[in-house]
Amino acid sequence: MKIIASALAVVAIALPSASVLAKSSLQLASDSFTDGGTMPHWASYNGYGCTGTNLPPELHWSGEPAGTKSFALTMFDPDARKGAGWWHWVVYGIGAKMHGLPTGKRVTWTQGLTSFGTQGYGGPCPPPGDTPHHYVFTLYALDEPIAGNYDGPGLVTAMKGHVLAKAQLIGRFGR
Repeated sequence: MKIIASALAVVAIALPSASVLAKSSLQLASDSFTDGGTMPHWASYNGYGCTGTNLPPELHWSGEPAGTKSFALTMFDPDARKGAGWWHWVVYGIGAKMHGLPTGKRVTWTQGLTSFGTQGYGGPCPPPGDTPHHYVFTLYALDEPIAGNYDGPGLVTAMKGHVLAKAQLIGRFGR
């Protein structure tokens, strides 16, 4: 329980207050899957017994608040490691004029360290027989670009005080 509470506390640091979120019209969506729907097999990891292409799904966003200078994007599985979670993607330095990522395209934005121990997208690959896991894509609109070398928790901490709005999209995947 202590690990879960610590992970939730780290994530909460970067989140704006409820009143700020209520005013935001930031939206994150995908043509590859619906919110709460199953992610395509091709977007899954290629390794650990998974056979996907390990390419990220299409994502697009709109409605960023005035003053947005950059975006950050994370993909986190809160179901992994008995609730401790797993960072699948940590991306930041996304220009304020960007509004999406085409299907299966590798990105050139700054990519932080994932729980796989690598940089870049790491697709879903839950243990066989587990209930399908939830993969939470979170897009952050920031009031300044974030520079540095971060993993998921480090990025969340670096964004503290700079998040103007956030939007989430949840995909599910099981095997």
